[in-house]
Amino acid sequence: MSRRCQITGKGVLTGNNVSHANNKSRRRFLPNLQEISLLSETLGSSVRMRVSTNGIRTVEHNGGLDAFLLSTPNRKLPLEAQTIKRRILKAQEKKADAPA
Repeated sequence: MSRRCQITGKGVLTGNNVSHANNKSRRRFLPNLQEISLLSETLGSSVRMRVSTNGIRTVEHNGGLDAFLLSTPNRKLPLEAQTIKRRILKAQEKKADAPA
């Protein structure tokens, strides 16, 4: 599994370790990824995702997983998030067609 946030797309960055003697060696800056279950109101179930802590804050700030995905354009979402967004849109269409 790649070290990439499934909400924001944040991934690994590279840089240098710099010693006191100013020697430089390559290093990796890893994102703070957490395996969490986000509740989807429309789907009526939780969705397990590997999300950075920044991504968790973004989702909560926007009012939950459904609100975040529906308000974000597809070009800014990774593929995993786009598939969940499509599932949410299908579920919304089904709920709209059911009473009619």
